Amino acid sequence: MAGVSRRTFMKGASVALAASALAASGSRKVSANDKIVIGAIGCGGIGKVNLQTFLHHADVDCAVVCDVDERHLAQGAQIVEGARDHAPTMERDFRRVIERNDIDAVLVSTPDHWHALPTIYACQAGQDVYCEKPLGKSIDEGRAMLDAQKANNTVAQMGTHWRSDPHIAQAVKFIQDGKAGKIRFVRAWSYLDWIGGIGNPPDGTPPAEADYDLWLGPAPDRPFNENRFHFNFRWFWDYAGGLMTDWGVHLLNICQWAMGPEVPKRVSSTGGKYVVEDNSETPDTQVALYEFSDYTLVFEQQMVGGIGPGGKPHGMLFSGSEGTVIITESSWEYIPEPTKGGQESVEESFRNDPRRDHVRNFLDCVKTREDPAQNFEISHFVSTMALLGNLAYRTGAEVHWDAENERVTNNLEADALVACAYRDPWTLPYSHRLG
Repeated sequence: MAGVSRRTFMKGASVALAASALAASGSRKVSANDKIVIGAIGCGGIGKVNLQTFLHHADVDCAVVCDVDERHLAQGAQIVEGARDHAPTMERDFRRVIERNDIDAVLVSTPDHWHALPTIYACQAGQDVYCEKPLGKSIDEGRAMLDAQKANNTVAQMGTHWRSDPHIAQAVKFIQDGKAGKIRFVRAWSYLDWIGGIGNPPDGTPPAEADYDLWLGPAPDRPFNENRFHFNFRWFWDYAGGLMTDWGVHLLNICQWAMGPEVPKRVSSTGGKYVVEDNSETPDTQVALYEFSDYTLVFEQQMVGGIGPGGKPHGMLFSGSEGTVIITESSWEYIPEPTKGGQESVEESFRNDPRRDHVRNFLDCVKTREDPAQNFEISHFVSTMALLGNLAYRTGAEVHWDAENERVTNNLEADALVACAYRDPWTLPYSHRLG
C-alpha cells in the first residue's frame, strides 16, 4: 500500500513552519457562549468513546474526523452524524485537520506512538489539545509536548479521567489532611482477568482500508502483523509500554496526587511473560518499586487471570500510622488502626462516569484559559513515573533519575531509552534528546 511520500510529508510539514501565522490569524478565541469546534484524530477503540463523550456536551461540535483506517473513519463520522445531524469532513492524515482554521481544539486518541506529533503541531497552530494517556511513548516525547504547550500558551489536558472523579478527590483530601496519619507505604494494582494471550499470527498484508505506513509514522518499519495493529499495539515496545503505561498511569496519577509530586530516588522493576505464549513483548506480570524519601510505592500488574486485593481489579492502598485508605474505581474506604482512637472508619461508594466531568473541565478551560485539572505539567510527571518503571524492567537494573536534566545517572542502557528514535522523515520538535 502506498504510504506518505517525502514530498507529501514536506508539504504537510508546512503545518509546523506556518504555525505562528496560523495561530495569529486563524485560531479562534472561544467565548463562554460559543460552541467549541473540535477535530477528532483517531476514531478507533477509545477514540469512539472520547468522541461520544465530547459530543455529550451541547456546546461541542465536530467539524472533522481523522483516522488512517477508513473503517474507523466511517464509525467516527457516524457518531458525529448521530449526535449533531451533519456529516463531518473525513481525513486520513492528521495534518489536514491541523491545517484548518475553524478548529478550536483537537482530540488525540491515537496509539501511544502517535500522541506527540499531532499534539505538538496542534499547539504550534494555536489549537488546544485533549490527548489520551500516557502523554508520550517516551519521556522525551512527553517533555517535548509540555514544552510545545508552554511555548504556545495552549490549554492541554491528558485523558486520565480518574483525576476528575469526586469520590477519588474526596479520598485524596482525606489523606492530604493527615486523617490516616503519616503514610509510609502505598500500593497500586491492576489485575486484568479479561486479557489473555493474543496468539502468534504470521506476518501478512495490511488491510486495504488502512494506510499502514502512516499508521507506523515515526515508529520503526516492521512487516505488518495483525497483533501489532489495532488495540494490541499496546503490548509492543515500538508503540506503547504495556499495562505499566496503559493502567499504571491512571493509578500512579492518583498515588502522586495524594502524596505530592516528589521524584523517586530509585526505581526498580521485575516481572516477565510467565503465562502468555504469543508474540507480544511487554510483560504479563510486573512489579515496580519506587523509593521516596519517606515512603515506598509499589505498583503491580497482572494480565491473565487472578483477582485483585479485596476482589477489586484496580485499586490503591495507602498505609498510614493511624489507619489505611483503600481507593477503587467506585469506592473508597478508611480502616483505622484498631489500637488507636480518633478518626472513625469511613466507607463511601459511588457509581458515576468521570469521563464527562473530565472533558467538561477541559472544555471550560478552553473558554476561560485556565489550567485544567490534568494539565500537561502533571501529566508529564506521572507519565514519566510509569515510563521509569519500564526503563528499570527493560534493562533489568535499578534506575536513578535526575529529574532536573531528565537523565538516568546510573544506567546507560536505561538512559538511552529516555528518547525513542524517529523513522525518517519524521522528526520531533522540541526534543531534548534527538538531533
